[in-house]
Amino acid sequence: MTQMTADEEREFQDLLERLRQEHRDLDIAIHALQDMPGSDQLQLARLKKRKLQLRDRIGYIEDQICPDIIA
Repeated sequence: MTQMTADEEREFQDLLERLRQEHRDLDIAIHALQDMPGSDQLQLARLKKRKLQLRDRIGYIEDQICPDIIA
């Protein structure tokens, strides 16, 4: 595996921050929707699915920045 350049790492860090912000925003939206009586369950399910996808992508990018090295 090749070493990541400083520019590549910075790009990953910027992307990671945007994804984390979107994840936090979705969390807020999900809580707000859950608190509303008669909320749209399909919309809620879509938001939760998107949040899980973001969590997986965040984990993948974190691994790219700082991979686990098994020695």
